[in-house]
Amino acid sequence: MHYRKLGNTDLDVSAICLGTMTWGEQNSEAEAHAQMDYALAQGVNFFDAAELYPVPPKPETQGRTEQYIGSWCKARGTRSRVILATKVVGPADYPWFRGGPKLSRAQVLAACETSLQRLQTDYIDLYQIHWPARKTNFFGQLGFRPGDDGDAAAIEETLSALAELVQAGKVRHVGVSNETPWGLAEYLRLSGARNLPRPVSIQNPYSLLNRSFEIGLAEFALREHIGLLAYSPLGFGVLSGKYLHGAQPANARLTLFARFQRYNGEQAELATREYAALAQRRGLDLAQMALAWVTQQAFTTATIIGATTLEQLRSNIASHTLTLDAGTIAEIEAIHRRYTIPCP
Repeated sequence: MHYRKLGNTDLDVSAICLGTMTWGEQNSEAEAHAQMDYALAQGVNFFDAAELYPVPPKPETQGRTEQYIGSWCKARGTRSRVILATKVVGPADYPWFRGGPKLSRAQVLAACETSLQRLQTDYIDLYQIHWPARKTNFFGQLGFRPGDDGDAAAIEETLSALAELVQAGKVRHVGVSNETPWGLAEYLRLSGARNLPRPVSIQNPYSLLNRSFEIGLAEFALREHIGLLAYSPLGFGVLSGKYLHGAQPANARLTLFARFQRYNGEQAELATREYAALAQRRGLDLAQMALAWVTQQAFTTATIIGATTLEQLRSNIASHTLTLDAGTIAEIEAIHRRYTIPCP
């Protein structure tokens, strides 16, 4: 396994990060433990969770993912061997969740306490803001539509709350997720001007089907040493090829949960067909090719993989051994250009 520094910290994290959002919904506690056992044995030392998980969020399952991680750490005595990342949710229409989640000081502090309890630990290595409080475009939205931020907590209030957690020793480092260039710039400005914690990572979607990170944020990641933790590197599984030609495999995420339609459009289908043909010509597994491409990017610190079966997990983790050659990368870029509006 390859390891990389997490931002400007002294933490060495595996290039493959184990995503956990299916645990407690599509995966049982025993299956989650088996995944963590296997991942750790393969050198994966970086696990990513969230207080909201599993997904889709429901009152009866919220927090189970962190509970499963906590019970595994306690049973195996592995807390010191892994780097745990989790997240505090931003505002959402979840009246059952703290009466409507916010990124206020009180809610950030309370969220961290409950995450620590579920994880059965006294510190979190990387505590992330799951999504912004303000009105902006995230979760795959490409167009910015300004709106009234209402009573959204200011970034300074949120970052100051994170500072309290760092000072108390409950959080080692902080990161952002689903952020925009403006948002990341504001976090950096405030961290310098107010002597507040500096984000060390940004967790945003990045894949062969979603390269929006390259516009604005990739330069930030490289120049400011804020590593990308790339989520949805397979576009909700679309880049495994299992949904091609209208297929709906049993128990697959997009089959079970119709709400996840971000990568189901005609352009995504056509591009995936071409990527699948390229992988076949090169003698590669499509999913491993897609994951390796993300991991090879200079601004990527870790590629977050997820799996519902150990077979999927083995294949996804094995992608770290694959290095795509210049010819394969050139063909990937050619496909990308065919499905991107060219600049004049």
